[in-house]
Amino acid sequence: MPERSFQNISLDLRDSVATLTLNRPPLNILNIQTLQEMNEAIESLNKKSGVRVLVVTSEGEKAFSAGVDVAEHTKDKVKEMVDIFNQFFFLLEDVDGVTIAAVKGAALGGGCEVAMACDLIFAADNLKIGQPEIKLAVIAPIACAYLPRLIGLSKTNELLLSGDLIGAEEALRIGLINKVVSLDSFEQELQSFVKRFSSNSLVGIKHTKKSIRLGLKDSYPQSLEKIGQLYLRELMDTKDANEGLSAFLEKRKPSFKDI
Repeated sequence: MPERSFQNISLDLRDSVATLTLNRPPLNILNIQTLQEMNEAIESLNKKSGVRVLVVTSEGEKAFSAGVDVAEHTKDKVKEMVDIFNQFFFLLEDVDGVTIAAVKGAALGGGCEVAMACDLIFAADNLKIGQPEIKLAVIAPIACAYLPRLIGLSKTNELLLSGDLIGAEEALRIGLINKVVSLDSFEQELQSFVKRFSSNSLVGIKHTKKSIRLGLKDSYPQSLEKIGQLYLRELMDTKDANEGLSAFLEKRKPSFKDI
């Protein structure tokens, strides 16, 4: 059911799956008001329990988002724009569930950054993705932070320093996106993709995401020590972890409560 009414986005929650939809077709430009609404939506979801998957998508087939509003990126507005934009990524990082960018058409600049900040990118075969900021003599701060972790330094240098756009198959090949499907079957395939994650316990999802991030922060021995402590002191105190293990030993399907 719809969570509340927004002007530039919509937020829908059905069972354990939330869907945030950019609703400014055909290009779904990210202006300050849209970003504020996106932040409010994510903030409200982070206060709810039981949201196993968040899908970030858009209306229309031409563009997931062609990026931030250049008219609001001028010297007098750029600080407000950057602060609000950065807040979205901080809030997205706090989402316990799996975050999936469901992308059709162009994902450019800030639109590309929104997609890459999600845990997974599910794309239609009409995808065009990239960071063309260099062509305006500016940088893509979020991409500079995220892309090296996703596709390595060499490919990051190539994409950010050229400003070139790439298609779906190339994005899949270099590991930027997770799956490509035909535009005609996009919605049906997306539902199947989401179910792969929404059937899992939120407890397991949350602690897996936390452990992966710990693995990126420190050396291998330090990371392993911290992840081990999380496993023993946090995860094994949860009902779902014990239910999952019991179900396996009893040869039955687990009944998870996300606690």
